[in-house]
Amino acid sequence: MLEVLKNVDLRRYMVGNTLSSMGTWFQNLAAAILVFRLTGSTLLVGVVNFAMFSGALILAPWAGSAADRFDRRRLLLVNQVAAAVIVGCLAAVVIAGRETTLIVMVASALLGLTFAFTVPALLALVPLLVPREDLESAVALNAVTFNLARAVGPVLAALVVEQWGVGAAFAVNAVSFAAFAVVLRKVRPREQVRAHAGRSRLRDSIAAVREIPVAIPLLVSVVAVSLTSDPVNTLTPEFAVGAGGSDTMAGWLVGAFGLGATISSVTLAGWLRRRQRVLAGALAVEAAGIIVLALAPGMIIASLGMALAGAGFITALARATARIQLEVPEEMQGRVMALWSLAFVGTRPFGSLIDGALADAFGVRTAALVLAAPALLTALWLIRRVHPRLIDAGVITTGAAGTDAPAPKP
Repeated sequence: MLEVLKNVDLRRYMVGNTLSSMGTWFQNLAAAILVFRLTGSTLLVGVVNFAMFSGALILAPWAGSAADRFDRRRLLLVNQVAAAVIVGCLAAVVIAGRETTLIVMVASALLGLTFAFTVPALLALVPLLVPREDLESAVALNAVTFNLARAVGPVLAALVVEQWGVGAAFAVNAVSFAAFAVVLRKVRPREQVRAHAGRSRLRDSIAAVREIPVAIPLLVSVVAVSLTSDPVNTLTPEFAVGAGGSDTMAGWLVGAFGLGATISSVTLAGWLRRRQRVLAGALAVEAAGIIVLALAPGMIIASLGMALAGAGFITALARATARIQLEVPEEMQGRVMALWSLAFVGTRPFGSLIDGALADAFGVRTAALVLAAPALLTALWLIRRVHPRLIDAGVITTGAAGTDAPAPKP
């Protein structure tokens, strides 16, 4: 996997994306802590997450079309600058002591709009940086950098919040967006095959995906991965307080999740790619980790559960994402990855609201147990209904060159 880092453009992209992802975890943790301090409500923490991720739900068709029709690197650059301005303004308001829950929600919603256009372009840029035979390694490495940021970012964010306050954590995120914009100016992807101007309706994107038999179960798996990981964002502040710590200890729980994901990616990536039923097994591991979190008597067991969930999370997500990208012609990458964004990010608003509402009504442990169900049920569905070779054995239905043999329908 590390061989692909010899590619200087991919290496620059990875550095910039890691910085931006780390800053995003400063944002997520700081916003959750601030709203929890202002209101004491886990439900309202879920509402903030809803505001953050609702943009992807609403704008997915247009975001995907933009990533296919326009230069993806420039589109990312514009979005990073816009995000830096939004978060910089939020940091200034909080440092000035003028913060309210409404302001945090509005800023999160605006940031979500930039996020909606960032995700499809970000993912669809990777195939333009590496040869096709290196794509799965590049996707896996991209997942490693994201989860390295998840492991380190929340811990550093917790320290920053404790020492300098929530406003400083928002400021760090603004700087991380600006840093990625600077890096993107130096990245030189190969020339992009652009789609012609056309429809940007969601049903048109879905119709395109239905031409690829493997895509539907893979996207369903991405939905399950996303929903089951929601307690990482929504429930950790209350978990930390309930375990006898401070709300900033949520950073250590989120960091444990990222650490488990990073270790799994670095040590098991090659071996896992040769196994069948890996996607179903990884979903089951993620669910098991969240169940351990729900039943944990203290922070140590809770952290172990989070690490286990992180390992399952990244294995499932990397496998599903790489398989989707290997199937999709280049001129459709943006639109299909917009559906990926809809599956992964667009479902998060509902997961956050459900998670927060369950936590307020029945407690965080019950909420975590309920959110383990999507990954567990999807794992069972994949094993019983979907042929494992279609998901795990590298069967390609269509490629960028359009020369691969068709695979059997599930």
